[in-house]
Amino acid sequence: MTGGAGGSDWNPALSRSVLLRHDRVRGTDLLVMPERVVVLRGSAGEVLRLCDGEHALGAIVAELAERFPGAPVATEVPRFLGRLREEGWIR
Repeated sequence: MTGGAGGSDWNPALSRSVLLRHDRVRGTDLLVMPERVVVLRGSAGEVLRLCDGEHALGAIVAELAERFPGAPVATEVPRFLGRLREEGWIR
């Protein structure tokens, strides 16, 4: 397993009750859930847009490594997605 996220063959997707929305007024991405809204920081929204159930974790990391050269995506993205999975926001 990679960073507790389920391995590079895991195809993360938002849980059924979770929506990813962009708040134009605040210029930020949000996770909208029943009775809860989570404000996303930095590139979290870009990461979650790739979590469509079609892209495997390894492909998501590779795509983000191309977009953000030099960023530690190989360690940070699996850890981030693992935390969201523990919260039940992605599956």
